[in-house]
Amino acid sequence: MFDGGVIWVFLAVGVVFTLLVLNAYVPFRREPLTVLSFFAGFLIDEVPVHTGVLVLAGTVVLAADVHDHSAVWWVALGFGLLAVVGNFYLAVVAHRVGGLVDHALETAAGGPIRAEGVDLRPAWAVGWRMVLAVPFRFRGIRRIRNIDYAGDGLYRHKLDIIHRRADAPTAGPVLVYIHGGAWVIGDKREQGIPLVHELAARGWVCVAINYRLSPKATWPDQIVDCKRAIAWVREHIAEYGGDPNFLAVSGGSAGGHLAALVGLTPGDPAWQPGFEDADTSVDACVPYYGVHDVTGDPEASGVYGSGLVDLLQRRVMKCTVDDEPAPFEQASPDRRITPSAPSMFVVQGSNDTLVPPQVGRRFAERLRERSESPVAYLELPGAQHAFDVVLSIRSRHTTLGTVRFLEGIRSRVPR
Repeated sequence: MFDGGVIWVFLAVGVVFTLLVLNAYVPFRREPLTVLSFFAGFLIDEVPVHTGVLVLAGTVVLAADVHDHSAVWWVALGFGLLAVVGNFYLAVVAHRVGGLVDHALETAAGGPIRAEGVDLRPAWAVGWRMVLAVPFRFRGIRRIRNIDYAGDGLYRHKLDIIHRRADAPTAGPVLVYIHGGAWVIGDKREQGIPLVHELAARGWVCVAINYRLSPKATWPDQIVDCKRAIAWVREHIAEYGGDPNFLAVSGGSAGGHLAALVGLTPGDPAWQPGFEDADTSVDACVPYYGVHDVTGDPEASGVYGSGLVDLLQRRVMKCTVDDEPAPFEQASPDRRITPSAPSMFVVQGSNDTLVPPQVGRRFAERLRERSESPVAYLELPGAQHAFDVVLSIRSRHTTLGTVRFLEGIRSRVPR
């Protein structure tokens, strides 16, 4: 290949990957660049070893193909090596999450949360799966698809039940997982797979639910559906090997928002039309990067713009926070905290450009002040939004930390 062409390819590769790494370290926190910054930084953040090896291999190949070591060649080599070093340091940052998980659970409000007698070695999130990164369905996991929890045949009112095939549980603890997607997109098949598969491999019965999406749906349709699904699980999960006496809920982003609201508003008749007497309580809640404030309160959103609130006003609530503040306040988990709140493990990334880290931080502080149940808060240095979609170094640590939290809370529940 002609050196003149290769050297500019060499330079372009180095510059692009260096900028991607830089964005992973210092993302754009102002609109309209927050979403772009998320997409540009998310995978770099979660598969830095893969990316580092790829960039190193490309740097070696391209550098060897150019024989004229001009100033441009040296600049290109410098950018390539800088990108490699930056990627591997991202892996170091992710590896340190293990210690932060330990600290979060040991310093939880209400006392240390420990899973005594539980084997905490990975059951599903083993090392070779991190090499693959994409959380492919494990053949040892059985998924019973599209069970209608509302009785109307709508796909958005269906759920999947996930449990292990061998030695299927007969009274396994239950996790309900609520997908995210800004209340307008998403599906029960797409998210939370590392956590759901890890728990299923350990004998839990997991339930992934769908709910109606905006703009076709209007708030509070989403939370009503989640509560209807919880009510169905309480009534029917024993038929699938689950124990309705211990039920936890989790989700990410909008799913984290809905999971927190489910946990904080059991039996709320306004959100349980036609099933007001159903038991929609949960024993534990793990919201990942949840939207715990939807009012646009500057104390929560910090330097972030109004994009989230604009989305809610136009497509979800279909009213404005200035004209009708009550629905936004009622839909904000940090306004619904009571002393009877369930045990919570709040997880948030410090580099999240879609949900400000201040949101999770403030929510955890308010929980600690008002809740009588254990509260743990984990803020992950360098983590972007949706970090747990792939099986990465970071998501493996948070998955196993969530297992410890749930098993620790479960050990406190009388059986």
